Amino acid sequence: MHLTRYTDYSLRVLMFLATAPDGFGTIGAIAEAFDISHNHLTKVVQELARRGYVDTVRGKGGGIRLRMAPEKINVGRVIRDMEADLIVVECFHRENRCVITPKCILKNALVEAINAFMAVLDGYTLADIVGDPAQLSRLLHVRLIEDLPGT
Repeated sequence: MHLTRYTDYSLRVLMFLATAPDGFGTIGAIAEAFDISHNHLTKVVQELARRGYVDTVRGKGGGIRLRMAPEKINVGRVIRDMEADLIVVECFHRENRCVITPKCILKNALVEAINAFMAVLDGYTLADIVGDPAQLSRLLHVRLIEDLPGT
């Protein structure tokens, strides 16, 4: 199974915020820490805000903040919310044109595998995947907002 970059970046944003003081950061700092597009992250953050994972603060000193404690954010739920679909083969589509679908066992096996995959991820929270926030923040070079240029 392959998760989209969108979901990957969503998880990275949440992990970054979970390591930041008060769960607060900026799109610029996150983009710099992971060396990814500021514009792409803006779209990701907008969706995370729409889904209730983060709050956005506009203006000077603004940024993004986790809306809830990392222990309350379920990784499986985030993936379900951020992935457009978990379709791994053609027969999962409505427009399926695979001729062997009526007798194929593969689809059932893949459904079972996806369910197992998601069940494992449902067992983890953001706090679990962050581990020691201090160690991760050092790797990401998380800085306090007041330490950032222009603040």
